[in-house]
Amino acid sequence: MSTPGKGATKKEKKKPIPVKTSLNSPYSTHWSPLEREHKHFILNTLKGKLSAVGLQKQRSRGRSRKKGSKPTEDQKPAPDPAGRVQTPSKPTEPCWTNPAVRKQLAVGINEVTKGLERNELSLVLVCNSVRPAHMTCHLIPLSKTRSVPACQVPSLSESLAGLLGLKCVLALGFRRGAEVFEEVVRAITPVVPPLRVAWIPTDSTAKAEEKLADTLKGQKRKLEDMSDEATGASPLNLQPLKVKKIIPNPTKIKKPKKKGKQKCLSSV
Repeated sequence: MSTPGKGATKKEKKKPIPVKTSLNSPYSTHWSPLEREHKHFILNTLKGKLSAVGLQKQRSRGRSRKKGSKPTEDQKPAPDPAGRVQTPSKPTEPCWTNPAVRKQLAVGINEVTKGLERNELSLVLVCNSVRPAHMTCHLIPLSKTRSVPACQVPSLSESLAGLLGLKCVLALGFRRGAEVFEEVVRAITPVVPPLRVAWIPTDSTAKAEEKLADTLKGQKRKLEDMSDEATGASPLNLQPLKVKKIIPNPTKIKKPKKKGKQKCLSSV
């Protein structure tokens, strides 16, 4: 009885070279500089309002247990006669003194970003102590496209973190329709410098309409000239495309075909 020979081993597959693609913007976005007088005005206005409202984050401290000290028999709690199991109470989570006022603010870079994406903010203030600095660069085009006044205020975190009971305040946003901070937004908005984004036009609507009309007229003239040239030229007769030969892709890895089991005939 003869056994079929084993086929050749598989060729070693070459590992593809890892290629990483990265996109970089040709434009550089920067925050517009804020004047020193306006900086003090903004910080004093925010401090006065937050101190008047009394908004602060409270943190509850858990009871400290002494290590190594075991409760004596007298200190042990008496068993419940009804047989109920006493579950340990969960530690209280940090809460705000006034949750209704807290909902009118967006604190932090992530919360401000979500608020701008949903077009829920009317004013955005960013601290200049953010490191790395590009962590807040995405807020510039977001604020510009939503027509939301935004600026970078020096020492914003140092001035407001203690009042709010936080470690830092890198970004602060005021939601639309905030009744408590309506006067603050009205007072700060005229002082905020306009943002400049290269790919977003800053011209007025009238100038923009004139430019659009001029471009449309130029396009119509070009189309008319092209149509005149096409009529004057001789007509072209396109021939059908014929495929002569199809070449397979050499880089494509083909899976080897599974050979069926060869049946061996036994002699009687």
